[in-house]
Order: sequence, then C-alpha cells, then structure tokens
Amino acid sequence: MRLAGKSALITGAARGIGLELARAYLAEGAEVTVADIDAAALARAVADLGPGAHGVVMDVARQGSTDAGFAQAIAQMGKLDILVNNAALFDAAPIAEISRESYDRLFAVNVAGTLFCLQAAARHMIARGAGGKIINMASQAGRRGESLVAVYCATKAAVISLTQSAGLNLIAEGINVNAIAPGVVDGEHWDGVDALFAKYEGRPLGEKKRIAGQSVPYGRMGTAADLTGMAIFLATSEADYIVAQTIGVDGGNWMS
Repeated sequence: MRLAGKSALITGAARGIGLELARAYLAEGAEVTVADIDAAALARAVADLGPGAHGVVMDVARQGSTDAGFAQAIAQMGKLDILVNNAALFDAAPIAEISRESYDRLFAVNVAGTLFCLQAAARHMIARGAGGKIINMASQAGRRGESLVAVYCATKAAVISLTQSAGLNLIAEGINVNAIAPGVVDGEHWDGVDALFAKYEGRPLGEKKRIAGQSVPYGRMGTAADLTGMAIFLATSEADYIVAQTIGVDGGNWMS
C-alpha cells in the first residue's frame, strides 16, 4: 500500500500499458483516474478496474480537452498527486514516404500531449503546495535512431529532453519529473508495429515480433506488468531524490 492516500491520473489508460499501470496503482492503495480518447474502451476499463477507479474522456492533442479532462479528474478525486503521461501513437515509414499528417499527429500526441498534460498537472501541484510526481513514458527508441521509425524516435527523444528540462524546473516546487523508457513490449501495440515492419521489410506477419523478442538480452519481450514496479517506485517518497532521469526498463536492450 505504498500509494495509499494518493490520487493519480494516467493518460492513454483504456488498454495496454496504461491499464496495467492503473491496476497496479489501485493495488497499492491509490485512487486513479484513467483518461483515454476512446470513450467505449474507457468505460470498459473503469468497470474492469472496479472501486477507486474513475474515467475521463481526453484527447491530449487538444488543449480544450486536456484542460477539461484535468479539471474533471481533480474534481473527482479532490487532488492530484501523480501524473503518468502514457498516451502515445506509433507509426513507421521510410524517410521518403513519411507524410506531413503522420508527423503532425505523432508530435501532437507524443510531444505536445506530454508537455501540456505535464503543465496542467504542475500548475495544480504548485497551487496546492504539496509537491507531486510526474512520470513520462519515453522509449528506448528515444535514445537512438531507427531506419523506419524516424518520427516516433524523434518524439520519444523529445520526451526525454522534456523530462530533463521539466525535472530541473519543477523540483524547486517539490515536483519530481522522471521517465520510464520501455524496450519492446508485447501486446496490442506491437501487433501494429509488426504489421508495419512486415509491410516495409517484406517480412511475414509475426517475424519481426519474434526477432525483436529473441534480441532482448533477458530472453523475451517485455510485458506491461514488467513496467509496473518502476512506475510505482517513481511515484513514492522512496524516489524523492531522483530528478530528471529516464530509466530503462527493457530487459537489457539499452545500457545507459
């Protein structure tokens, strides 16, 4: 019960990693609002999570939706101690085929969405005067370029940079900003990733996923559950002296 009495908002949490983090936070005693753009999936998630869980429909790429979503979440819980910036999109294409629309959408969600959700949380935390924890979901892709994943890699590099700048700025207010950089995480998301690599590399479906899993030093792809321990730790007082860091939880794929 390391998060007993705490209130958390997790974006992009109707499925996958976000939903697993919400389940873990509830088990640690937190009250949790899950936010997502998909209203139907959000309703199912809240019902599945049970007592202590709330839902708010939010499009992190739209400022009005972000503002309204944070106001609703804070009204539901009475305060906000923890933000997990999890909402993100993925796309892949060779440099010669990247579209302006894909670029704009990925940066709107992955970078602007992260920044302005972080800002909304920070404003509330500063006004309340009780500090807080902000956890951004980065990626190993933000630490390197990848041939077919230029835009996604760039967005996650920006998330790492924002984590550093926000962390340095907000620690004076008692707000810790850090990030988690997952590696290859199995699930619905990676099924889409695999299909894109199949298209551009001429592979059969499932082959890229198999290769990615075999290449992890730990011996397998990660799961959403593998990320919950770090997400809980960074939200507790045990992590008070950790500031502006991006911590890899990737089975050994990247050594910082």
